[in-house]
Amino acid sequence: MGPQDWALCGTDSSRRTVLKESTYVLILAPTYSDLITTTLLQARVYEALRSGAIPVILGGDQVRLAYDEVIQWRRVAIFLPRARVTELHFLLRTIPDEDVVLMRRQSRLVYERYLASVQSTLDTIVAVLRDRLNIPPLPVDTVAATSVFNETFQPIQVTVTMDTEQEESLGPLEPPYNSPAFRRNYSLALTQGHELWNDWGDPFRLYPALPTDPVLPSDAKFMGSGRGFRPIGQGQGGAGKEFSEALGGNNPREQFTVLLLTYEREQVLLDSIARLRGLPYLNSVVVVWNSPRPPSAELRWPDIGAPVHVIKAARNSLNNRFLPLDNLQTEAILSVDDDAHLRHDEILFGFRVWREHRERIVGFPGRYHAWDVNTQNSWLYNSNYSCELSMVLTGAAFLHRHYLHLYWKWLPQAIRDKVDEYMNCEDIAMNFLVSHITRLPPVKVTSRWTFRCPGCPQSLSEDDTHFQERHKCINFFSQVSG
Repeated sequence: MGPQDWALCGTDSSRRTVLKESTYVLILAPTYSDLITTTLLQARVYEALRSGAIPVILGGDQVRLAYDEVIQWRRVAIFLPRARVTELHFLLRTIPDEDVVLMRRQSRLVYERYLASVQSTLDTIVAVLRDRLNIPPLPVDTVAATSVFNETFQPIQVTVTMDTEQEESLGPLEPPYNSPAFRRNYSLALTQGHELWNDWGDPFRLYPALPTDPVLPSDAKFMGSGRGFRPIGQGQGGAGKEFSEALGGNNPREQFTVLLLTYEREQVLLDSIARLRGLPYLNSVVVVWNSPRPPSAELRWPDIGAPVHVIKAARNSLNNRFLPLDNLQTEAILSVDDDAHLRHDEILFGFRVWREHRERIVGFPGRYHAWDVNTQNSWLYNSNYSCELSMVLTGAAFLHRHYLHLYWKWLPQAIRDKVDEYMNCEDIAMNFLVSHITRLPPVKVTSRWTFRCPGCPQSLSEDDTHFQERHKCINFFSQVSG
C-alpha cells in the first residue's frame, strides 16, 4: 500500500489535494464515548465522499452518521473498533478492487443525492420525515404535451391500405389500454424503502411505475387476480397460433407507445406512421415536432387505428426525444427514428423481450465502444457489424417510461448540453444513463438490419463529423459519469 492510498489530517488545501489521490481516508471517532458524532467527524466524512475516498472510521462502532435510519453507511464507509487498529493495514489490503469500486460508486450516489447542496440537504430532511410518518412524496413532474394544431384545426386523416407483412396473426387489435399508474404510493416505501434510498430509486418523488416493480407468481393468472393477465392458450400453453396471439409472461395485459422525433421530413414521417397500421398492442403514436415551422395544413395524416398525437417542442433539440410527456400512458416506450423501417413481427418480438427485461434498453441497432489502441487514453465509438455490443441505439428501441424522467431529472446537465452542442449523441447518453443505473448491458434483438430510407433527405448521421463527435461524446460522458 503506497502513500497515495491514505489521506491523513493536515491543512485544508493539502488535505484536499491528497484526498483526490487517495483510496482511503482515516477518520478518528470522538474521544469521549458519550458522543455519537461531532461536527468535525461529519465534515471529514463529507470531504472524503466529495473526493471519492473511502472513509475508514476508527472507533466507528460507537458513532452514528447523518440519516443513518435510511442510508446504509456500511456500503460507503468502513467502521472499525479502536481495539482492531493493529489489524487495519492487513484488513484494508484484503479488500479487492471490485469492492473498492462498489463503495466508491455508493459514496458518490450518497454524496450527490443527499449531501452535495443545500437544496439536496433540505430535500433529504423532508424525505426522512415523510419516511418516519409513512407519507408518500409528490408525483414526479411531467412535460405538458402541447399539440402543434390549434383548437379549431382538425388535421386531415386518410385511410391507408397496405399489404399485410405476414400471414399469421400477431395479436389482437383493440382500443388503447393505459398502463396502471401510481398503484404503490403507500406500499412502495414499506416494501422497497431500501432500494429507494440506497440504490437507484428516488425517495423524493413518486413515479407512475418503476422498471423494478415486482411481478406476481404464475398462479396469480389463474387464481382470481384482477390484473388482467393473458396466459398463452388460456393457460394451456401452446405453440404456433396460440403463442403468436399472446404476449404471455407473468406481466399483465399491456400495450406500448411509439415515440417519434421528427424535423422537416413530413412525407418520411407520414410513411413511417402509415406502416404502423394494424400493429397489435399499439396504444398510441406520439410525434415530437422538433421544427419551429408547424406542419402543413394540407398534410394527410394516415388513420392507423390508434391515436396519433403531434406535440410541439419548445426548441429544436435532440434531447426532446426523451421528453417525459404527460400523454405517454404506457410503461413501454418504443423510441423510433422517423425514417426507421421495422416489420410488425420484429416490433412485437422486441416488445416480448422487453417485458422480460423491463429495466434494460431492448432494441435493434447495436453498437459498442472500443479502446483506442493507438493513443491508449480514450474510447472510440464503433458501428461495425460485430458480435460485441455495449449500446443499443434509441433510433429503434424499447425502454421504460421511467428513464425519460431520469434523463431530465438525474442525468447531469453537462451531458444534455453536450448533446445540444453537437446535435448528436442523445442515444449514447441514454445508454450511459441506463447502464449507470442498472449496471446491466442492453439487449439486442433480431440480426436483420432494417434501417433503410431510400430517397430520404440528408440525415445527421451522413455528416462526416458524425462519428468524430460520437467518439468525443463517449469520452466526455465517461468522465462525467465517473
